[in-house]
Amino acid sequence: MIKNISNLGDAALYCDFGKKINKEINSKVINYFKNIKNSQIPGITNIVPSYNKIIITFDLNITHFKKIIKEIQNLEIKSFENEKNKIIEIPICCDEEFALDISRLEKILKISGIEILDMYFNKEYFCYMTGFIAGMPFFGDLDQKLRAKRLETPRVRVPKGSIGLTEQFCNIYTYESPGGWNIIGNTPIKIFDKSNISNPTLINPGDTVKFYKITKEEYINWNE
Repeated sequence: MIKNISNLGDAALYCDFGKKINKEINSKVINYFKNIKNSQIPGITNIVPSYNKIIITFDLNITHFKKIIKEIQNLEIKSFENEKNKIIEIPICCDEEFALDISRLEKILKISGIEILDMYFNKEYFCYMTGFIAGMPFFGDLDQKLRAKRLETPRVRVPKGSIGLTEQFCNIYTYESPGGWNIIGNTPIKIFDKSNISNPTLINPGDTVKFYKITKEEYINWNE
């Protein structure tokens, strides 16, 4: 349930589901997001779910903060939790050319690169949210033994397709971008396709991802 609704400037608000970040809370966020989106409340211009919040922007020429709150509070919340979300398999090449921070992680985590990758590939990951860069998915939850802080000095450029780890989360960089996550590999798959206007994102909140390892040769030949 929503714990609190607060304004975020003049033409936006956020619905707060509490401080905890886990799959249970995020599933409620996604369920509310779908309900609000499907309700087509007049004046709402954008709805963005995150780990434990929903940010809503609106047109002040059509509606206002108090009216949006009333609309949300009066919604009849239907459950979408039984809907089948996608299970997506994503290939990753962990060649040294792409695993930019594997040596750093070995020192911090005090385990070998082989162990790091074995643990990483040995589970499924839940997509909590997309954002920051168009279509960029954020996943949880990493094995406790793989949790490390961000780089002290972020990179100016992280290559498109890079797989990053930090704290309990991992992500995929959909475009080249500055970033401070620990990079362990790269995928040849296009995660965000702006040419696909109706459905540009391959991975959406609520989806599950299974990563699997490919060789550098397979990576190079993937899109041929």
